[in-house]
Amino acid sequence: MSRELFSFNGGVCPAEHKNESNTRPIHPPPLPKRLVIPLRQHMGTQARPIVAVGERVLKGQMIAAAEGVISAAIHASSSGTVHAIDMQTLPHTSGLRDLCITIDTDGLDEWAPLTPLPDYRACNSDQLRTHLSDSGLVGLGGAVFPSAVKLEAPAEMGCPTLILNGAECEPWITCDDVLMRHHAPQIVQGMAVMQHLLGSKEVLIGIEDNKREALAAMQSAAATLDFAVEVIAVPTRYPSGGDKQLIKTLTGREVPSGKLSTDIGIQVFNVATAYALYRAVFLGEPLISRVVTVTGHVLRPQNIAALIGTSMLTLIQVAGEREGRSGVLMGGPMMGMQMPTEHVPVVKATNCVLVKSQPLFPPLPRALPCIRCTRCAEACPADLQPQELFRFAKADDFDRAQAYHLFDCIECGCCSYVCPSHIPLVDFYRYAKSEIWAQQQAQQAADLARERYEFRLFRQAREKTEKANKIAARATAPRTVTTTDADSQAAKQALIAAAIARVQAKKAIAASRNVETLIAQSQIADTDTPREPIPLPSPPPKTS
Repeated sequence: MSRELFSFNGGVCPAEHKNESNTRPIHPPPLPKRLVIPLRQHMGTQARPIVAVGERVLKGQMIAAAEGVISAAIHASSSGTVHAIDMQTLPHTSGLRDLCITIDTDGLDEWAPLTPLPDYRACNSDQLRTHLSDSGLVGLGGAVFPSAVKLEAPAEMGCPTLILNGAECEPWITCDDVLMRHHAPQIVQGMAVMQHLLGSKEVLIGIEDNKREALAAMQSAAATLDFAVEVIAVPTRYPSGGDKQLIKTLTGREVPSGKLSTDIGIQVFNVATAYALYRAVFLGEPLISRVVTVTGHVLRPQNIAALIGTSMLTLIQVAGEREGRSGVLMGGPMMGMQMPTEHVPVVKATNCVLVKSQPLFPPLPRALPCIRCTRCAEACPADLQPQELFRFAKADDFDRAQAYHLFDCIECGCCSYVCPSHIPLVDFYRYAKSEIWAQQQAQQAADLARERYEFRLFRQAREKTEKANKIAARATAPRTVTTTDADSQAAKQALIAAAIARVQAKKAIAASRNVETLIAQSQIADTDTPREPIPLPSPPPKTS
């Protein structure tokens, strides 16, 4: 009996462009001469480097440790020498720079010792999640949220339903499709570890019905598991691969505004995340590579198992460079980001390198004023009012934008796709979100400073009061002479008397010495007094 499917509002059906890249096998990873590995490849706190410049590292060796709960470790994608730990350009539209570890590869591709956990059921949940965190596992569907955190079931209601997302609705991208075709057994084994950690009773796999080979491979692999799994073909419509949209399609349930899927007992993971989890648990390999679709204006569109830190230009060269490139997108045409340069590295969030050209991606016409046609509202899968959000974002009226549920926007681009005025609506929503986050951070910093200042004043007042109370208590306390006090006073008097006696003795000795000195001085004075001359005897008288 087939499962009843539901429909979400909105959505669009753009040209798929899937067949260009899904007919070739996965290309093995090219080994570049240099890897640039950013330390911020996940949601949460940036990883902390634990290697030094000049140090030799091995493939799979941890080079940056997770910092805090919402963080993930970073590993060397190949063996070599740490060339630098400095600021490099990130794969982001802004072109901003952040801390990266640069490794000069040695060509040996020598692995560090690995620690697989084939008997994962013998490990407790905390040990298993710690292993996944140390392996650097994050969601590879785009959110890059640390998977170890997502795999902790809520204490209140648990996680009755686990959904594996294989929809891959974005045009041009086929990395998940090809991965399911070639590695379905490993994907379902990784999913089994997820089911073990979450304790889910219902396990669903949603795949768009335009991926027939992937559907067949996943159905065959799921039949080998010792628990029930439903592999379900969902209608092809963008953005059916959004978490909330896939949940609505498969279960008919809606995630409330401002809530997470776990609040209704459902957790969603991407098929690529399940495959990476399989490699981390059963092979002991950390997340150092991922399948990336390289397509668009290249000679041989295909999927490549790219090492994290590889330059996007290297992947373009593997797929065959062509003249007339007009830019590179990381991701698809609906949600992808324009890269500042082709030399930025592949990161964990990179699922596609889409090479642009003027014929494939002509520049958009000049944006015109909004005509309030409401086509954007009809296409919005999140049931928002995009035209109102655009107006508020343009006017910097962020309070009203939040009142209209700005943060429920999944930035799918359906509104921009159907807008007859060619307004880049999603860019305005991203701007508004970033401004709100910046204001919240500034407010949090101000609140913290105020709390610290108020606590300082409170502490000073408390210390002043305590000091005054001690002085008052000492002044009003009755003095009672105890035996101990009397003994203490007697001892003090004895010490004083002894000191007086010593002083008097010293004075007596000094007085006697003074008398002796005076006598000696008197004798010296007598000696020095001139005496009367002694008369000489008279001479005898002369005789004649």
